[in-house]
Amino acid sequence: MTFTGGIIIAIGGLCPALGIGMIGAKAVEAIGRNPEASGKIMVNMLIAMAFAESIAIYSLILAF
Repeated sequence: MTFTGGIIIAIGGLCPALGIGMIGAKAVEAIGRNPEASGKIMVNMLIAMAFAESIAIYSLILAF
């Protein structure tokens, strides 16, 4: 792996990690405010986390 591959992995892993953390925090906050809607919130949270995680996987592929 070259130097640029390391930079791709660092940025491509950091940004989705921050995004996933923010998504999770806001979902927990929303469930705390409206517990009855937890089913809809959890589904949307998991879909958003999957999209954010796919960015990290794409950066791993690009690094190689």
